[in-house]
Amino acid sequence: MTADLAPFRHIYPFESHFLELDGRKLHYLDEGPGEPMLMLHGNPTWSFFYRNLVLGLRGSRRCIVPDHMGCGLSDKPQDYPYTATTHIENLERLVERLELERITLVLHDWGGLIGLGFARRHPGLVRRIVLLNTAAWTRPPGLYFPVTIRSCRFPGFGQFAIRGLNLFCLAALQWAINHSERLTPDVRAGFLAPYDSWANRVAVHRFVADIPFTPADPAWAVCRAVEDDLPRFRDRPMLILWGMRDFCFHPGFLERWLTLCPQAAVERYDDAGHYVLEDAHERIVPRIARFLEENPLP
Repeated sequence: MTADLAPFRHIYPFESHFLELDGRKLHYLDEGPGEPMLMLHGNPTWSFFYRNLVLGLRGSRRCIVPDHMGCGLSDKPQDYPYTATTHIENLERLVERLELERITLVLHDWGGLIGLGFARRHPGLVRRIVLLNTAAWTRPPGLYFPVTIRSCRFPGFGQFAIRGLNLFCLAALQWAINHSERLTPDVRAGFLAPYDSWANRVAVHRFVADIPFTPADPAWAVCRAVEDDLPRFRDRPMLILWGMRDFCFHPGFLERWLTLCPQAAVERYDDAGHYVLEDAHERIVPRIARFLEENPLP
């Protein structure tokens, strides 16, 4: 995918790498030496979301940040199985290609389901887990997504709103960053650049279509499998960093995580929204660095 990186290259100063998957290119960052930190983004973001974390950790850690197929600088095929299962399989192929072991997962939004879906298939490869405003389990009664998200699934309207009007990406910038002064022109350009046309927003729409609202949705079974396997990871160090002003993954989602993963350490950021790294990266980067130092790999 070609995109004009010039307006934000100074805040995204990374070399691009590509993995060919059945004739399509998956873009990823691979920065720094040492043990691997595998960072997985959600929708409608891309590796740009992790830029400050990569800059803060690449001096001592190997930071690997893929763009899911259809996202960021990866190819955007129009006829493609954009499902959670496919994204997990793509991640498996990337990990195999890079021969990654002793992985620390850093997961945001859809990255939670994709990353933990990978972890349950390869538990021996994952040593530590960091969660940032995400979900990866079936939704219990009383825990709802906002109507603004659900409306994007309405037949006809959802596709027109997301792919035609770009409302999903634009609304995310409006609602997901609490400190609006941080949405400078270069940051705004960075989030929007890969999603500048109907064709380039195909995965944004398909991610929304794959949200597991009910057991009839394909991703529901993936969520159930991850949820059932979470107890296997209670011996792994886990850190949850949560923006408490998230319009979508509100504090009720955090409480669900603490029920499922009682071993997790938690940091709450009362002034941060869904894009928690945008609102609080100055606090999050050193907190993750301390977590890594406090939990050295054997």
